[in-house]
Amino acid sequence: MLIVDQNIPLVIAALAFIAIGLISMGILIHFKEFRYRRRMLEKIRVEDDGWTSAVADHSGLELTDEPNNAFMRFVTAIGLKTNTGKNRDDEANVKLKFLRAGIRTKNAVTVFRGIKFLLLILLPMAFLTLCFAFISDMRSNHLLLGSAFFALLGLLFPDLWLRFRTSKRREKLFKAFPDALDLLVVCVEAGMGLDSSIKRVGDELSLGHPELSDEFKQMNLELRAGKSREMALRNLASRTDIDDVNSLVTLLIQTDRFGTSVAQALRVFADSFRSARFQRAEEAAAKLSTKLIFPLALFIFPSFFIVAIGPAILQVFRVFIQK
Repeated sequence: MLIVDQNIPLVIAALAFIAIGLISMGILIHFKEFRYRRRMLEKIRVEDDGWTSAVADHSGLELTDEPNNAFMRFVTAIGLKTNTGKNRDDEANVKLKFLRAGIRTKNAVTVFRGIKFLLLILLPMAFLTLCFAFISDMRSNHLLLGSAFFALLGLLFPDLWLRFRTSKRREKLFKAFPDALDLLVVCVEAGMGLDSSIKRVGDELSLGHPELSDEFKQMNLELRAGKSREMALRNLASRTDIDDVNSLVTLLIQTDRFGTSVAQALRVFADSFRSARFQRAEEAAAKLSTKLIFPLALFIFPSFFIVAIGPAILQVFRVFIQK
């Protein structure tokens, strides 16, 4: 049994060596295929100038948006190889997550999969390498548990990063929405159309609130591309994923459908939204006293008691010691 336990680290080291060899071979094969593809494209461009624009604009021939970045090409290739072939609904949900995080690169999902696969392989390998290099007497079960932990960390860390980025962007959009609503009301009441008002508000918010400005500009591009106003507004609500924006989109769709005054509807919505903001501020202020109980009890009251009662207690001890 002792001999078997002594051979387990050797087996793990052999498996790590085989994995490194296979990954290295895959990298070499990938770059060899990529160089061949690039040579063929250059040959086509040289032989027939008429094909130049078609080849340059063909999205299927480019692996990334930055063809000069070798690492991004490598990660994208890994993401393409590890694609599990999910249905279109799952692909749409994943792309919607990236849109809500503010990532609109066409190959973002593929790069994300490639990074997850790399972290899944590299983190356990780095852990095993460090253990064999600096900790020679580590037990085999600890090695297995550590490798499993780092593999799980590499698998979950990209998802946690994406969720954190989405929450931070949603918070920025939530803070920028009141200013955008006020500007939209001013533009519509001044006589501008709804589409022109949205474009103007997006331009005005480009410095103070670039995230919401990008969303309005994206909506304007969709309208210019031929989408209906209802579809563009619903896409805006899906990308932002904010309740206030959803309410505004519903209001604008109903106003456009029933032919009522947009300016009056926006004015009423702005007033109700301002009242709702005031109520949320009052609610947060009312909760503040309850939230301060724990810091007061744990940090401030003990320090106050030490400063206030400490000298008296020391004086009592001195009196008893003298007696």
